[in-house]
Amino acid sequence: MEESEGRLSKPVAVIACIAMTLFYVAILYAPTLILRLPPPQSYENFMIRRFICAAVCSVASVIFCALVLPITSGEASYSFGVYGIRSDHFWQAMVFPLFLTSLMYAGSLMLKSMLLVNKWKEHRHQEGEPLLGCIKSTLLSLPGQMSSVASNVLFWRNFIVAPVTEELVFRACMIPLLLCGGFKAYNAIFLCPTFFSLAHLNHMMEIYSRHNYSLLKASLVVGLQLGYTVVFGSYASFLFIRTGNIVAPLVAHAFCNYMGLPVLFVHGKGLVSIAFVAGMVSFVWLLFPITRPDLYNENTNNCRCWRGYCSWNQ
Repeated sequence: MEESEGRLSKPVAVIACIAMTLFYVAILYAPTLILRLPPPQSYENFMIRRFICAAVCSVASVIFCALVLPITSGEASYSFGVYGIRSDHFWQAMVFPLFLTSLMYAGSLMLKSMLLVNKWKEHRHQEGEPLLGCIKSTLLSLPGQMSSVASNVLFWRNFIVAPVTEELVFRACMIPLLLCGGFKAYNAIFLCPTFFSLAHLNHMMEIYSRHNYSLLKASLVVGLQLGYTVVFGSYASFLFIRTGNIVAPLVAHAFCNYMGLPVLFVHGKGLVSIAFVAGMVSFVWLLFPITRPDLYNENTNNCRCWRGYCSWNQ
């Protein structure tokens, strides 16, 4: 689907994005409101239902986009490439964006490192075990901890299901629609997160009840959440457009879910603030160089479909 193969209109692209956003939210409530299934007996069953719904929505969105986008080639690698699903340049798409994203969390990583060292010191003081022994025991306990985490339904929600389904719908499907609809790359970067943030409004009632039905508190929490999703959504969209690979925003999404909000300041730990500032300066400095399209594509002058925008001249 190059320029000669036709374009969508902007209204069609926007309407398609809105439809996918509404479907992503609505299908989460389909088991009880439409299928009339009995309430789940446990939280795990409740989340598994949502996992299935999110997966169905993702597959349906991909098929929907395949019908809407003017794709003329039936080649599998071409079709999957439209969604950024590629096997080439895999390690670049994983390592470089992950490193770049970690720079925003330099303060958080410094704090975690300091707390871990303090824990080792306390353990050594109590048990009389040398530092290397503490490190060894920590490493030996990792397999058991990982097994325990992997069996936790929240692990699957935060690091597998949510990143994969949300990136497929809100990046892999929507960005090709917007770019092939004639929107400039910068417009798509800021427009796409709007749909992404609106999809999180379904948490309003849950947050409202959690804060003793205080509209003010709930609004503040939702406002903060929406602001964060807009910022992250813009960054994820930037990564997707620059790299042309779904892996880039996906690993950034999972990492951000793990880290939460970046730590800016901790009383009595000035190194945390220094690390945060240094990390943010490095992030801004490396943002464009480390996401150069030629690092992730063989030929940026002959990109397929919306990848023509990876020349960043649009």
